[in-house]
Amino acid sequence: MIEPPANQPSVVVVVPTFNERPNIEALILGVLELGPRYRVVVVDDGSPDGTGVLADALAVTHPDRVEVIHRAAKSGLGPAYIAGFRRALQLAPDLIAQMDADLSHDPAVLPRLVAATREADLVVGSRYIPGGATRGWPFWRRLMSRMGGRYASAVLGAPVSDLTSGFKVWRPSTLRSIAIESLRSDGYAFTIEATWRALKHGARVVEVPIIFTDRVAGASKLSRRIVVEAALLVWKWRWEARKKANANTNPLG
Repeated sequence: MIEPPANQPSVVVVVPTFNERPNIEALILGVLELGPRYRVVVVDDGSPDGTGVLADALAVTHPDRVEVIHRAAKSGLGPAYIAGFRRALQLAPDLIAQMDADLSHDPAVLPRLVAATREADLVVGSRYIPGGATRGWPFWRRLMSRMGGRYASAVLGAPVSDLTSGFKVWRPSTLRSIAIESLRSDGYAFTIEATWRALKHGARVVEVPIIFTDRVAGASKLSRRIVVEAALLVWKWRWEARKKANANTNPLG
């Protein structure tokens, strides 16, 4: 275990899971190895492969550092994150992180994102800035991800290179400011919407390069519905932002 400096912030890492039994133990232990100031909240959507059962066993082995929220059925990534963020805020840490459960995000990189919060309210682990990369994806998947991020950034006018990244570290005050309970999108769209709201509320957003590695076990949760949802919702958010701006400029009509 890494011995942390005395001033290291406390960090709660939120990890949504569905059928991630081959990966979840390595991820949780990787986070715990970063030191006693790190803890994990797993949000399991009733995984039939026993992911939640294995996470419960790790919670017993590591009391006060691992916690599991069980939801009855698969209900989407967005709602899972909301449930995890809600619990993380109750725990009152200095910082709240989010990571994928499939080991695409290396826990060893998390301290670099945490350190960047000294100058930011939200830190995004980015595949698409110098030093970042994606490994193990076929060309079509890399292209879709890269173009999807650029598309969302262009539509929203958001100065973030990797809006679809699911590897982030938040200041709790920033999470509160975006009214997480009102977020309604899922998948890629949820990650875009949360960052977009943070930007609209004046958050300082910094990107840190990461190497994203494709999963070696389990199945991807990406679907055509999630991609189409994200493509359409960015226009809805842009329209809503313009409507609000116009109303503020012309309060009488």
